[in-house]
This record gives sequence, structure tokens and C-alpha cells, in this order.
Amino acid sequence: MKIIALLAAWIAMSCAPLHAYPQTRLPVDTLTLTLDSAESYFLQRNFQLLAQKYNIDAERALIIQARLWPNPNLDVSHGLYSGTLNQFFPTGNNDQTTVQVSQLFLLARKRNKQIKLAEANTRLAEYQFYDLLRTLKYTLHTDFLNIYYLQQSAKVYDEEIYSLQRVVTAFESTSGKGYISQKEMIRIKAQLYSLEHEYSDLINQIHDVQSELRLILQATPGTYLRPVIDTTTVAGLSPAAYSLNVLLDSAYQNRTDLLISKANTSIGDLTYSYQKSLAVPDLTVYTGFDEQGSYLNNFYSIGIQMDLPFWNRNQGNVKSAKLISELNRTTQKGVEAMVQENVVTALQKAFAQDQLYKKIDPAFSREFNRLLGEVVSNYQKRNISLLDFLDFYDSFKENVLAENTVRFNRVSAFEDLNYYTGTNFFKFQ
Repeated sequence: MKIIALLAAWIAMSCAPLHAYPQTRLPVDTLTLTLDSAESYFLQRNFQLLAQKYNIDAERALIIQARLWPNPNLDVSHGLYSGTLNQFFPTGNNDQTTVQVSQLFLLARKRNKQIKLAEANTRLAEYQFYDLLRTLKYTLHTDFLNIYYLQQSAKVYDEEIYSLQRVVTAFESTSGKGYISQKEMIRIKAQLYSLEHEYSDLINQIHDVQSELRLILQATPGTYLRPVIDTTTVAGLSPAAYSLNVLLDSAYQNRTDLLISKANTSIGDLTYSYQKSLAVPDLTVYTGFDEQGSYLNNFYSIGIQMDLPFWNRNQGNVKSAKLISELNRTTQKGVEAMVQENVVTALQKAFAQDQLYKKIDPAFSREFNRLLGEVVSNYQKRNISLLDFLDFYDSFKENVLAENTVRFNRVSAFEDLNYYTGTNFFKFQ
């Protein structure tokens, strides 16, 4: 009767709400986040985004610089020393002063092409910013969802470890009284140690993902992040909601890596055009005054100056720019092919993961929970052995872990579609 009472007490404790054990594994500072609030937190605090914004502003400043005209040049010369008069800075009829003002004029529309190049580089910086944003948001979403389902899996270990620790404590208090064999005690402890090892690996995995997510959010180090998702919204997601053509059109219009590739192609073409214009010499117009050094005193002159393009017509730079332009155009075609392949493959995976998810029978999980209670009752009555009880409990754990893996793989497939199309088609809140 003592062992029955002892087991009844253990069963009552193991069926009670489990709060104390999980909380000992959580830091004091816990930040509960929805995906929307995590995004808002990320947009306000992420240092990489803030740094990239400065790069955009820097490129915009170069547009201002490209629009500026070259400054005029002033050249003033006065006699320093007269050997004849043995005099510094001679004056009057013995001095000589010249003044020349010149202005450089860029020909072959060089200034206009410089402005277009600066504008194209600014667009490139903007695309790079949005590509960084897209990549970081993808990592944020994936880590957020991964942590959520890993934490759901951790609850199973919490329950089993908590229950088995109670069993071990109860059985150790009756050690030597013949109620439990030494072999059975060793089996229980081995199961407990195995669970604790698995749980430790899972917790380390959660900590690694949490660390990455904290860096993205710039959250305080050590803060424990507790994601919350709308399971009803997630369950209603369907890969058939959008056709392949819609997804591909969105990808071609919104994929920032493709926009970056197109911008590089544009910059290559503009650079090629600009390098060809550099083969045309620029024109300098000047006017001057010569006090006594010319054939007339107080001589005023006007003239032009230009390099003669006999040897250097910028041939090497023109050829290099043309090859780079072709390289960028070829690279763009490769990115376009990759975009199509990404979207098609991601959609196939989404359909496959959604089909696997639909095979999960909610009634099966409910039946498992009901049977678990009966197994506990039968074990209490000694109708089944401890090993049968542990095997069933382990099967319950494996079933929950498998379901969480399927659920995470499914939402990851939808998130991949968002990432590869550059559009937030599938939302989890």
C-alpha cells in the first residue's frame, strides 16, 4: 500500500501545472514579442541598417558635387626682384604685372554623364540598403519562428524531466525497502540522463538562435526572447493562394539582388559612355592682362587652350569599361535565371511541406494525451511495467517533436517564398 500511495502522490505532482522547473532555465529579463513588434524593434535599432542609411546620404552628396561647375582659375604674377635696379618688388615703370583668368569647359557632355553616374550610384546604394533589409528581415523571421517551435519542443522535455526527477526522488526515498528493483531504478535514471542530455542540446540550440536574433534586434545581451505567433493565421496559410506567374512577376519587380544587378549594368553602360567622352579634350577659355611684358604695354588678351588627342585618347579605359559593361549584363542574366529557379523551387517545397503538415491528425494528438492519462493510471495499478510506461512517454515526446519540426519547416517554406519573391505574401500575424 505504501508504494501505491507513493506512486499516487508522484502522479498527482506530475500532472500538476509545471512552472517551477522551466522558469529556473529562463533569465530574469524576458522579452515577449510578436513578429510585428520584433520588426518594429529591429527597424529602430539595427546598426547595420543605420550605417547603410549613411552610405545612401553620402552617395546623394556626390550628386550635388557632380552638378557643380569647375572653378575659374586666377593667375597673378608680379616682379619679385630686379637685378638691374637691385630692388625687390620694383614699382612704377620698372615693375611687371600679369593677370590671367581662365575657365574650364567640359565637352562631350561630361558633366551631364557625371551627374547620371552619381544618380545611378545613389540608386545602387538604395537597392543595397533594401537588400540588406530584406536579408536581415528574412533572418529575423526565420530565427523568430525557429525559436518559437524549439521552445514548444522544450516544453515536452521540461514535463518529462520534471516527472522523472520526481520518480527518482520518490524511489530513492524507498531504496532498500524492496518496492523497486535496482535494475528498474537504473533504467529510470538512464532515461532521465538521456532526456537531460537531449534537453541540454536543445537549450544550446535555442541560445545560439537567440544570440543571432538579439544581434539583429540589438536587444540587451542575455535577454530571453519569447516569440508569440498567431497559430490560427499560420494554419490558414496555403501555397495555392498565389499563382506561379504572380510570384515570378513580383520577384522580377521587387527582388533587390536583381535590382542591384540591373543597377550595376546601368552603371557599367554609363561608365562606358563617360570613358568615351573623356577621349574628347576639354576646352579652357582665358583672358589676361600683361603690364609691360608684351609687345604693347597694358596688353589685354583672350585665348583658348585644349589638349591635342594625338597619343592618349583614353583607349585603355574605354576598352576596360566596355568589357565591364558586358560582364555586368551577363551577370544580370544569371541573376534573372536564379530568381526564376529560386521561386519555382521554393513553391515546390511549400506545397510539399504543406501536404506533410496536412497529414498531422489533431485527433491523434488528443488521443495520445488521453491514452497518456490511462497509461499513468494503469502504471499506478501495476497493470503495465515501468518500461512500457517510459516507452509510451518517449513516443509521445517524439510525436510532439516531429510535429513541431513539420510545422517549422512549413512556415520556413512560406518565409522562403516571401524572401525569393521580395514581397510579404504570407504573413504569420
